[in-house]
Amino acid sequence: MRVTGVIAEYNPFHGGHQYQIARAKELSGADYCVVAMSGDFVQRGEPAVYSKYLRARAA
Repeated sequence: MRVTGVIAEYNPFHGGHQYQIARAKELSGADYCVVAMSGDFVQRGEPAVYSKYLRARAA
């Protein structure tokens, strides 16, 4: 089993993010992609548009 990882905000999650995950898996030959995603506040300190739970579910 091969795993790749992405660090992201997904604020909000959209088709480009979906492509990013698919492409990362394709380029690395990974079976799974693990995402380390920001919580209630994004990396620049602003509040996230959607809850961390909703963004995680979308990803």
